[in-house]
This record gives sequence, C-alpha cells and structure tokens, in this order.
Amino acid sequence: MASSLLTSLTNVSYEDPELKMSILGLKKKQPKTFKVKVVTMDAEMEFSCEVKWKGKDLFDLVCRTIGLRETWFFGLRYKVKDTNAWLKTEKRVLDQEVPKDSPITFHFLAKFFPEKVEEELVQEITQHLFFLQVKKQILDEEIFCSPEASVLLASYAVQAKYGDYDPNFHKPGFLAQDELLPKRVLMQYQMTPDMWEEKITAWYAEHRGIARDEAEMEYLKIAQDLEMYGVSYFSITQNKRDTELQLGVDAQGLHIYSPNSKLTPNKSFPWSGIRNISYSEKEFTIKPLDKKKDVFKFYSSQLRVNKLILQLCIGNHDLFMRRRKVDSIEVQQMKALAKEEKARKKMERQVLAREKQMREEAERAKEEMERRLFQLQDEARMANEALLRSEETADLLAEKAQIAEEEAKLLAHKAAEAEQERQRLEVTALKTKEEKRLMEQKMREAESLAVKLVEQSERRLKEADHLKQDLNEAKDAERRAKQKLLDITKTTYPVITSYATPPAAPEYPEVSMETGSHRMDFKDSDMKRLSMEIERERLEYMEKSKHLQDQLKELKSEIESLKLEEQQQQAGVFGMCPPQARIYSEPIYLPHSNRNSAYLTQMAYFEEV
Repeated sequence: MASSLLTSLTNVSYEDPELKMSILGLKKKQPKTFKVKVVTMDAEMEFSCEVKWKGKDLFDLVCRTIGLRETWFFGLRYKVKDTNAWLKTEKRVLDQEVPKDSPITFHFLAKFFPEKVEEELVQEITQHLFFLQVKKQILDEEIFCSPEASVLLASYAVQAKYGDYDPNFHKPGFLAQDELLPKRVLMQYQMTPDMWEEKITAWYAEHRGIARDEAEMEYLKIAQDLEMYGVSYFSITQNKRDTELQLGVDAQGLHIYSPNSKLTPNKSFPWSGIRNISYSEKEFTIKPLDKKKDVFKFYSSQLRVNKLILQLCIGNHDLFMRRRKVDSIEVQQMKALAKEEKARKKMERQVLAREKQMREEAERAKEEMERRLFQLQDEARMANEALLRSEETADLLAEKAQIAEEEAKLLAHKAAEAEQERQRLEVTALKTKEEKRLMEQKMREAESLAVKLVEQSERRLKEADHLKQDLNEAKDAERRAKQKLLDITKTTYPVITSYATPPAAPEYPEVSMETGSHRMDFKDSDMKRLSMEIERERLEYMEKSKHLQDQLKELKSEIESLKLEEQQQQAGVFGMCPPQARIYSEPIYLPHSNRNSAYLTQMAYFEEV
C-alpha cells in the first residue's frame, strides 16, 4: 500500500517546492525491511520486518498473529551449519547468525516443556501446538514410544481429528492416509495396515464423547510420562579421556546418558541441586549445591553448542523456579479466563452433546417410527388382504350357507317326502299284507277248488271211462244185434232190388240179447240219448276245464303282478326310504319268499293239470 502511494506521488508535478520537500521527506522516512517466513506446526506465515527489529519484536508479532499468550514456552528456531539455534530476543534479528536467504525461515516451536501439562498449559492454542509437536517427535522417533502406547496415542490423535466414532461414517480404510504410528513400530510386527487400523479403531471407539482439546490433553498426559519427552540431547565428552556421552536438558534438570541409551540416565542433576552452571570455550561446568559433591565437567564439540546448552539451562531453570512461586497476575488472569472458557466450552459441549443425543434419539425415534410405520403399513396391507380374503371367505361361506340352507330345505323336503313315502309304504305294506292275506285265502280257495276239480275230473274221467266201456259194449252188442237182425231178415224177407232205398227198419218194442254173460236191452232212442248225454258231459267237462284254465291264468297274472309290485316296493324302500324305514319294512317281506315258492309249486301243479 505504501509503495503504491509512493508511485502515485512520484507521478505528481514537482513545480510546487513545498510539495517536493514533503515527497522527499516521505521517502527518507520509509524504513528498510526484510522478508521472514515463520513455520508453525499447522501453518506458514510471512512477515515484512524492519531491519532494526530485535528478536523479541518478531517473536511478539508471531504470538499476536496466532493469539498465543503463554509465550515463555516457545521460541523461533533456525539452522546454522547443521546445528539448531534459537533466535535471541534481546538482539537484532539480522545481527544474529540467521540464514541470508530471502525470506528468512524460522520455525515456531516449543523450546521448553512443562512438568505437568494439565496444570501449566492454560490456553487451548498452547496445548494444540504442544500436541502437534510432540506427535511429530513421536512419529519421527525423536521420542521413543512402545507399540502399545503408540496405538493408544494414535487413538487419541484420531479422536482429536475425527471426533466421535461413527461406524456408519468411519468405514474400514478411513485411516489409510493418516500417519499415526512410528515406522519402527510398523516394522517391528508383521501386521498389515488394516490390522493396525483395526487395533486403533478399537481404542478409538472407546473415546466417545471426548472433545478435541480433551483428546489432545489426554495425548500429552500420556506422552509426558515417556522417558525422552521434552529432553534436548547433545553429544559431549567427559574430561581428557574423550569418553563419549549424551547430555540431556529438560524441565527436571540435567542428565548424563551413555551414547547407546537415551532412556535411562547414568547420572542426573536436578535444578534444585545445581548451584552454578558455566562454560569456558568448549568446557562446560556443573557445580552442585552440595559442596561435598564433585564438580562435573564435560566438553562439547563447538562453542555455539555450549551457548545453546547454557541458554536451555537458563530457560528451564527459570521455569523451574517460576513453577514453585505464586503465579503472576497475568498468569492468574489467564488461568481464570481459561477456566471460564473451559467451563463455557464444557457447558457448550454438554449442551451440544445433549442436543446431539436428543437429535440421535429423535433420529432413532424417527427411524423407529418409520420402521413402525412401514410395519404398520405392512400390517395394514396384510390386514386389508386378510379382510379381502375374509370378505371373499364370508361371501363363499354365505354362498355355502345358502347352498346348505337350500340343501337343508331340499333334505327337509326329501325327508318329508321320505316320511310320506314311509307312511305310504306302511299303508301299502298294510294293504299288501291284507292283499296277501286275501290272496292266500284265494289261493287256498283255488287250491281247494283245484283239488275238488281234480277229484271231480278224476271222477268224471272214471265215469267217462265206464261210459265209454259201456258204450263200446253197447256198440258191440248193437253190431252183433244188427248182424243177427240182418241175418234174420235175409232168411225171412226176400231181397228187393227194385227199391232205390232200403225200407225202414221196423220198430221193435224191445230187443234183449244175451251173449255169454252179457245181457243187453236197448233201442235206438236209448242209444241216441246215451250219445247225447255223453256229448253233453264232454262239453260240460271242456267248459269247466276252460273255465278252470282261465281262473288259473288270471291267478297266475295276479301273482306275477304282485311279485313285480313287491319287487318295485322293495327297490323303492331300499333306495328312497331312510334306514329306519328299511329296517321297518324289511321284516314285512322276509316270510314272503317262502310263500312265493309255495305259489310257484302250486302254479306248476296247476299248469300240469
């Protein structure tokens, strides 16, 4: 903006001497600047710094930009010949051994670490920057971490990044692009990324309801218990024996390690037991508070390393002493504000959690209602189908009921007809019994008549035989008599041949002849009378026989009609009458078969006759 303003002013005419003097004054007042790039753990920033700025001016500008108030933990680090150095706040930036690049790159990092993160880290931005830095150091293996602790820390890192675990959203493979475990841990076990993700997700699901800042704080609380947490290591040698050692500086004090182990120190000097620390060229001296103890001296490879060690010792010792004093007004205000902010955020989180829970419950209730609605719809559909089926069944049952009613009426009608038929059959049976009785009576009369007729016919036959025998005897006697008469007439009267017809025979009063034992007295009139009587008897006999045959035929036709009617009645009784009627009517006809055989026997006899 200033350069554009200068450009616009240079295009103005310089005819006015006062205006010309003001423009030259503005050019002289414009300060010289240099470019600076500051890299934090989650952002990069560029600033235009004045040449006269000190390290404190740049540091304060960065802190104001990111909103950091707990500035005593942090610093601006840069590289000097493969060695890390921290920007001094009391010296000008360009007067220090900073790189000559443009822009100059600084890393905004935690220079000192708290003893108890939960008590000392007040601002959320402070703990977030610590979380990111410690996480990077663990992944870069600058801080040793066991596989079990690495998985647990990774689960808190995932909770801080993704929030609560949701199986519907966090599908398998959602952690494939995240770096969560040190390479050493991945190489130590023969496990696939999916297996590691499954282990991390199992812990991650347990952290439900933890906010981001709480998850980051839990991460730091676990990390601060690691042996290499917050320790700055330097290579040193002890005395003139050139024994290689490792010097560690942290919030607790100074520690001496063997070159192959950075976990367990061989010797420690707590800040409360150090009286003085100094260096002279490459020699570094640690004087214990207890004068009876020996002074510890060591040597570093470079002078600037001793300066860096001394700078870290001073800063850590100051913070060590500061923690053991009453907090300043500024820190107390920060803690109060942070406490209120935490309470407010906690309340907001609770409200949010309650709203989320209510929303989830509402969604579950909605899903349940939708499911219930679908279920009710299905039940309604099934009920409608069942209703339709029941209506169809009811219609079918109604039709069946109607048919059954009609069948019942028909059966009742048939039952009534069967009852009438039964009554008619009973009457018929009674009539049949009466008719049979009459028929039996007639049969008996016919039998007696037939017997009489047979007897009479036999008697008549005998009489006819006697009459025929008498007639034959009479004829023989007449023939003999006529022969004798002819013999007599021939001897008494001559033969008259002139007459055309013979003369009539004279009437003799009586002729009686005896031949041997037979004696016969007859006339022509007696012979005629006798012949006529025999003929009359024969005609009467023929008429009676014909009459008897007619009666027999009539009786036979009546018997045949009765047999046919009986068969029809039996068929009707067994086909139409109910079982009761059958049972009732059957005894009526059981004895009749015997009678039929008797009738048939008698008929055969009559036909022979």
